[in-house]
Amino acid sequence: MPTAKADSSAFRDFTPYEPGPGEAYMNAEQLVHFLKILQDWRTNLMEEVDRTVNHLQDEASNFPDPLDRAVQEEEFGIELRTRDRERRLIKKINETIDRIDQDDYGYCDTCGVEIGLRRLEARPTATQCVDCKSLDELRERQLRG
Repeated sequence: MPTAKADSSAFRDFTPYEPGPGEAYMNAEQLVHFLKILQDWRTNLMEEVDRTVNHLQDEASNFPDPLDRAVQEEEFGIELRTRDRERRLIKKINETIDRIDQDDYGYCDTCGVEIGLRRLEARPTATQCVDCKSLDELRERQLRG
């Protein structure tokens, strides 16, 4: 059975972008760099979806023992929940690729400042700078109590 690898993502296997002196933020080379990261990540996630479908089809058995059936159903449930999270992530990746196509990538949705190359390499789907995201998280913690 394939297992979900929480710390493995396709976007971690890349060479960090090193901007040249005086290089403009979000120039064509940087956009190509992030587009490749996002496309590779999406491809990796889609391959996981295919592996899950194949696994569910191949491993679906009607065990005579109720405990064995319950264990298999629980494993399938966990795998399906993981794939559902990945499906939402694929949607977010697609939205981010659309932002690149619309020349609206790399700038904070809240305040409009540059998000930064390193933050985007750490989280390619980021839509807020560190400061705005921190404020949002603080507000959310205060609302939850």
